[in-house]
Amino acid sequence: MCRPPTSQVNACFRSLLIEVRVAADAKQPSADYGAKDIQVLEGLDPVRKRPGMYIGSTGLAGLHHLIWEVVDNSVDEAMAGFCTRINVTLQADGGCRVDDNGRGVPVDPYPSGPHKGKSAAEVVLTVLHAGGKFGGDGYKVSGGLHGVGVSVVNALSERLFIQVDKNGTRYEQEYAKGGKPQGKLAAVGPTPSKGRTSGTSVTFWPDPTIFASEGTEFVARTVLERLQTMAFLNRGLEIVFHDERPEREQQVTFQYKGGVTDFVRHLNASKEALFTKVAHFEDEDDEGGQTLDIAMQWNTGYHEGIHGYANGISTIEGGMHVEGFKTALTSVVNKYARAKGLLKEKDDNLLGEDIREGITAIIAVKLREPQFEGQTKAKLGNVPMRSFVQKATNEKLAEWLDENPAEANKIVKKAQSAAQARVAAKNARNAIRRKTALAGAGMPDKLKDCSSGNPEESEIFIVEGDSAGGSALNARDPRTQALLPIRGKILNVERARLDKMLKNNEIQALITAIGGGVGDEFDVSKARYHKVIALCDADVDGSHIRTLLLTFFFRQMRGLVEAGYVYIAQPPLFSTLVGKEKVYLKDEHAKARFLEAHPNHKNDFNRLKGLGEMDWQELKPTTMDTRTRTLLQVTVEEAAVADEITSVLMGDDVDSRKQFITANARDVRNLDF
Repeated sequence: MCRPPTSQVNACFRSLLIEVRVAADAKQPSADYGAKDIQVLEGLDPVRKRPGMYIGSTGLAGLHHLIWEVVDNSVDEAMAGFCTRINVTLQADGGCRVDDNGRGVPVDPYPSGPHKGKSAAEVVLTVLHAGGKFGGDGYKVSGGLHGVGVSVVNALSERLFIQVDKNGTRYEQEYAKGGKPQGKLAAVGPTPSKGRTSGTSVTFWPDPTIFASEGTEFVARTVLERLQTMAFLNRGLEIVFHDERPEREQQVTFQYKGGVTDFVRHLNASKEALFTKVAHFEDEDDEGGQTLDIAMQWNTGYHEGIHGYANGISTIEGGMHVEGFKTALTSVVNKYARAKGLLKEKDDNLLGEDIREGITAIIAVKLREPQFEGQTKAKLGNVPMRSFVQKATNEKLAEWLDENPAEANKIVKKAQSAAQARVAAKNARNAIRRKTALAGAGMPDKLKDCSSGNPEESEIFIVEGDSAGGSALNARDPRTQALLPIRGKILNVERARLDKMLKNNEIQALITAIGGGVGDEFDVSKARYHKVIALCDADVDGSHIRTLLLTFFFRQMRGLVEAGYVYIAQPPLFSTLVGKEKVYLKDEHAKARFLEAHPNHKNDFNRLKGLGEMDWQELKPTTMDTRTRTLLQVTVEEAAVADEITSVLMGDDVDSRKQFITANARDVRNLDF
């Protein structure tokens, strides 16, 4: 749910100062503006000039994006039916190697144009928008759509080495910093008799000057999550992960003969399944070039978990394939309930949200020319896919319900129970609305609102405790910064239905203050603030409160997270004196970096016990002032993974939680007991 930070406090602030200083020292624009002022970026230069345009950021998310670009090429080979095994290795020297047993990148000379005579492999590695996925015969479907993948990796690497096995011969080529070829692709001998007979191996070392803010150290958990999802979506594909880094050595193999059925079982493992069977069906439209692979199972929980994928790409905002599935699901279950007498003539139809309560479903489709849209470019826009999925679900799910009456009855009964809770929740909502209407302004009494009525510039700090609220009240900018103190730990919404949740005073205050509604009714366009910031202590209790808040936002105000409106404040954990100046440090990691930069520092480090013990003169520059603070933005890149982790960490399955913490302890930079 919460991805690694886009920057550490000190590194981010340093880069901000550098940018300001460059802007101040820059020459004034010349009035004589002509052809001499036009700069043409050749080859891979545009990528190094604006890396964020190609990989999203130069933080940890962008660093790992390099791996995804290379792995996606191997997965495309698997989707084409030519690759059965992919190895991903995090090397001890900081590099990453991805190799597969696919057909191997073409090595023959490029036939025409400015790149004539170069090997096709070199063209793919050095030319943007060059690849086999633009309508040729190389791929019917693919995840890589723009031909910028591996060339971007080359551009942003300090060094890259490619090895291709093809037609019984092994070829190799090396690239220096920025994607500069060190000689031509050359045959170095026959393909070794052991191992693969054909395939591609790409090893790259990220350029530390590009990824300066957070470094070039890969996080094993992040890589494992993505690889496991790829293995689920490509039935039978074997993906082997190796970590060769000292004290982190491990090998993990993913291979799922059940494909998306195993994916659903995996996501429901930390929940209590409503029944043991998983509904699964596939369909294919040869004429339209479309296929679907759908699996679903209900659990006893209260949250909807429908996860869409198109050509292996996570469509976190849904799209036509998910719309088609939801429409058909509502229709099929209602028809079944009517036909079997589970719904009487006088009864209203079950709503889609009733039927989807507790569902875990994977909607995986493949198509020739996917069109992605939406805020995160992760919403499938191909209209024919909606009717294709709807028609297939109408037919095949109806058959499954008829063939599995015990499971079908449980689905209907759960939906009926959800419908009763929906009515109760509606009454609770109305009670809240009546209560706030009678109160006049309609806002919680403890909300200290800002004077601005513009959501784009307004932000709300959700502050732990009244004492911290006092400091924050003085430290805030009253024009744009609102304050909502919460008392203690809010309700864990992972374990509560909406009707129970709406009776909680702290939850009521959050819903009313933020605006936009809650649950299925939530409308992000009506949110009163475009920054909702959790301001909690940097200790264990603060982390727990922050996690409860994030669970609430993810489950009940999902659009707020997807829009990028949810943030975590970064109050410092330590302070020390450098001369007469007090320096604040976010955590143990920041403290260690400070000592590396100041090996002769002798002054003590004071541990700041909590926000309530910081006066407003300390809280403002370190945590709240927009000019000097650092915020962590909460994003959702892989909704299925976020769903699973939320259930594991906040659900009732203690064993799953222990296993998760044990497995991921090696990636934790610091712990606070």
